[in-house]
Amino acid sequence: MPKAAAAVRTGRALPAAQKCVVAGAAALSAAAIAVPTAVAGGGQTTVADAAPAAPVKVSSQPVEHVQAKVTDRLASTGVKVQDIQARQQAAARHKAAEVQRKAQAAAQHKAAERKAGQTAVNRSAQRVQVQQVASKRYPDNLDGWIRESLDIMRKHNIPGSYNGIHRNIMRESSGNPYAINNWDINARNGVPSKGLLQVIPPTFKAYHVPGTSWNIYDPVANITAACNYAAHRYGSMDNVNSAY
Repeated sequence: MPKAAAAVRTGRALPAAQKCVVAGAAALSAAAIAVPTAVAGGGQTTVADAAPAAPVKVSSQPVEHVQAKVTDRLASTGVKVQDIQARQQAAARHKAAEVQRKAQAAAQHKAAERKAGQTAVNRSAQRVQVQQVASKRYPDNLDGWIRESLDIMRKHNIPGSYNGIHRNIMRESSGNPYAINNWDINARNGVPSKGLLQVIPPTFKAYHVPGTSWNIYDPVANITAACNYAAHRYGSMDNVNSAY
């Protein structure tokens, strides 16, 4: 018996070369079965019936494995595509949010600039108004003295009108800012009345209005101090119609 056949029968594993020998022997045997056999004496040739070939068993297991591997690969590819799409969508959302954030920040910055600009304009207007008031000029005469005194009186809530002040000035001094009374009781007591509204020095000092001169002969200072005194004693210079 050949060594290869013996190895097959004993169930031992065959080397690759021996496997080829066994396969070749099997093929030759099959061919011999199909060769016509000569029958002696009749000169006729008869063909022996060939043994039926064993059915070939085709296993579907490897195909299933292959199909499963392909399906797994397709599924894996689909997952990767979905993952890429998800990342792209997330990036797009992030970019849109960033654009919106920058737009909102720019709008807020512009609003702040407009507000700051408006505030600056308002402050500038206020400064101009203050400068206009500060730079207001009054004529150096009785009309200008009374008008300037009235503006100062309004700032200090001292009542009085142009006509009331003018009437009393004309009665007391005839509009002379350096007028002085040297004959009344005040003069005899050593404190003569002075100025447009004939105010004695103690009264001028007590009712002096801030922002005016401390000189009793100063027209504006004399008028505002006298009106301040009249407001406290009579309610207003408008209520004074005689010596006060």
